[in-house]
Amino acid sequence: MENFSDLIKARRSMRKFTSEELTQEEVVTLLKAALMAPTSKRSNCWQFIVVDEKECLERLSYCKKSGSDFLKDAALAIVVLADPLASDVWIEDASIASIYLQLQAEDLGLGSCWIQVRERFTADGVSANEYIHEVLDIPLQLQVLSIIAIGHKGMERKPFDEKHLQWEKIHINKYGGK
Repeated sequence: MENFSDLIKARRSMRKFTSEELTQEEVVTLLKAALMAPTSKRSNCWQFIVVDEKECLERLSYCKKSGSDFLKDAALAIVVLADPLASDVWIEDASIASIYLQLQAEDLGLGSCWIQVRERFTADGVSANEYIHEVLDIPLQLQVLSIIAIGHKGMERKPFDEKHLQWEKIHINKYGGK
């Protein structure tokens, strides 16, 4: 990307991926971005599980009743988790790391999509967090925030159109701005 403005316009959720695998260099670049994400008091409470085994991606695609099926077709999933005992703002810290992964993916020309896990459930009503703990053998104290699905784009999406910016959501100096 030429600049950050172009990057954030171009980054759109991608739920269709090609079968092309990622290179080791691409994966390392993604993980470096995640590890550079800022955290409160530099607690680094987040951790990441990198999943590229097709069978495991398939199992993870059932972590929610809807909105996670496409994960089975991704080249890679990065499960973003954190330790609530290490930081009271683990959700915010893990969220920043999640978006860093997505922005880095876009910069590499890859597609990505955030799969919300916290406070979501499987089709059987099991907590998505518990389901993923079981699939990936995650220690009990860690909480899963999201899964970032990443792969080569399987379709074209137009960049965000600035005509759709909701300027009415901006307030100056106080709510209502008057």
